[in-house]
Amino acid sequence: MDISKRIAELKTEPGFRENVGMVLVHNGVVRAWSRKDKSEVGRVKIEVDQAKVEAIRAEIEARPGIFRVVAEARSGEYEPGDDLLFLIVTGDIRENVKPALSDLLDRVKAEAVSKQEFAQ
Repeated sequence: MDISKRIAELKTEPGFRENVGMVLVHNGVVRAWSRKDKSEVGRVKIEVDQAKVEAIRAEIEARPGIFRVVAEARSGEYEPGDDLLFLIVTGDIRENVKPALSDLLDRVKAEAVSKQEFAQ
């Protein structure tokens, strides 16, 4: 996903100017070390339940003050530095948008994504 392009597209949607005061973005990438034990990671295999991602996205988007939520989670094999997860949350004020992005990220990672790490 081209984040700048996607935000520009969101800005053209009817109601954006009237309803959005904050845009938050998450761009998750492959780390070169394991969160578990800091061991070296050469590649990861990611499996995404896209239907679950969409259900979570829609649920977060329905919250008060949230205008639009975009979620792109990639399945496949990746190396350190590769993009894996893009999230964009747009809404009225930070008290609504910040927790929405946090919940979206935590739920997608916990409920819709599985990951296997491999050494070099």
